[in-house]
Amino acid sequence: MKIQPITHKTLAEAVAGKLAGSLLDGSLQPGAQLPPERELITKFGISRSTLREALKMLENNQLIESRPNVGWFALEINDSNLTEAKELSGSSNQAERQTRNEPPTGPIRLPVHIEKPIHIPNLSKDRQGTFDFISWWDRDKVRNAKVLVIGAGALGNEVIKNLALMGIGHIFIVDFDKIEAANLSRSVLFREADNNRSKAEIAAARAKSVNPDIHVQYLNGDVTTQLGLGIFRRMDAIIGCLDNREARLAVNRFCYWMNKPWVDGAIQELLGLMRVFVPGQGACYECTLTEQAIRDLSLRYSCPLLARQNILLGKVPTTPTIASIIGGMQSQEALKIINSMPIEPGKVTHFNGMVNMMHTTAYSPREDCESHWTYGDVTELPARVERTTLDDLLRIACADLGLNAVLELDQELITRLECPNCHTAEEIVRPLSEVTFEAGHCPTCGVLREASLTHIITGDESFLHRTLASVGVPPLHIIRAHNGEEYRFYELSGDLEEALHFRHFDSTVKLDTKSQTSRIRLKDKVKIKDKDKEAPLVIKPRGRVRLRD
Repeated sequence: MKIQPITHKTLAEAVAGKLAGSLLDGSLQPGAQLPPERELITKFGISRSTLREALKMLENNQLIESRPNVGWFALEINDSNLTEAKELSGSSNQAERQTRNEPPTGPIRLPVHIEKPIHIPNLSKDRQGTFDFISWWDRDKVRNAKVLVIGAGALGNEVIKNLALMGIGHIFIVDFDKIEAANLSRSVLFREADNNRSKAEIAAARAKSVNPDIHVQYLNGDVTTQLGLGIFRRMDAIIGCLDNREARLAVNRFCYWMNKPWVDGAIQELLGLMRVFVPGQGACYECTLTEQAIRDLSLRYSCPLLARQNILLGKVPTTPTIASIIGGMQSQEALKIINSMPIEPGKVTHFNGMVNMMHTTAYSPREDCESHWTYGDVTELPARVERTTLDDLLRIACADLGLNAVLELDQELITRLECPNCHTAEEIVRPLSEVTFEAGHCPTCGVLREASLTHIITGDESFLHRTLASVGVPPLHIIRAHNGEEYRFYELSGDLEEALHFRHFDSTVKLDTKSQTSRIRLKDKVKIKDKDKEAPLVIKPRGRVRLRD
């Protein structure tokens, strides 16, 4: 008697095979919409997560496509996906024949997803050993993952602790605040001796002590102005543990521009919420804001110096228990993103600790949402923010886009302060974030001066010799340039080694600052005689994005 090994098919593979068979036999026509998920769940007798795994399997094999907020639609069977459809359908039919003890017909095909090999860890020495018993756990993905945690307060402490325990290999922590005694009642990583020290630094150090195998990095700064987009670009997931709308809106736009998922959490007393935002899949954070909230945020432009100073005056009371609950949910969603598991973007899960109730609802995306814009291909320049000038970058943009190219900065520059009373004026070129409300007053008569702002660099400015760092551009940032018809995106990649290293508290590794590229010199590459003649192209065009009307 010849004994054949038994192949165990997952429910998701069986469901995917059934749907693939419907595509092959014509019962599901190209362009037709699949039945609603609830109907499919009832028909197949499976869970929602199993169905979504099956649908994702079909999507990965280009057999169906998702249309946000509409549903799933069948694609045409052609030479590019015929083999995949037959394999999926064959897997389903073979599984049914094994259930009925019928012999298989035709060649036996391997399953679409190879089963995880059995590994027996040494639990006395392997810190992450028990995780290998989880069928979907991918140790390599977790170990190599890069996660950005923004905010190291009560929520951030729980998230960072969880990520360290799970063995997330690279954790970048950002916060601009200092530790005070009131933080000790709900922040597991802080100690009494840490008073007045940087939250980000202490949280990173304690995460490293929780799990010495991970790599950490911290930034004691403001995420809205001091974190380069190149850092977002290189992350697998971003977790927001924030307590104000302006910071959330900034993170939301940065993640959308870089096409990165992010997990938001919010807590107050015994109440909390958690939500995942993925560009192009459902609503984003800005879509959730009411018209009044958007107006409140826009008021800062009427008196920007005062508004920036008053953003974080309020403190929200929280308990350590709700921080643990929401922080755990956020960490779990990030883990699912890293392991390519199904998530529910554009939805919010509310937890009411007063009555121990939880419910999930979906947000409605706004078609006119200003955050819904993803950058095109990024041109990596061997440039550093401390040495590259506005003129250097503008000349590169002119070479790519023509002499009418302009640069767009993400932060407003104050170029002039003028007193409406005595009419004395002060010419300055400083980023808005570096000018305090007190400094905005006239030193002669004490009246608040009117500020002239700009974020567009046209080439006519008198301060083109200024470095990008001096006008508020953070290291490893990505700057936009356009000519009125298309955009280009330039990353200051010369900052990479210093801006993103994950070597804090690694005693055996030191940063090599000598290998960084110095200021870009364009003297031998670009010659611009006057604005009536086009400059020769010296950099190949990349990342074309047409401007919307």
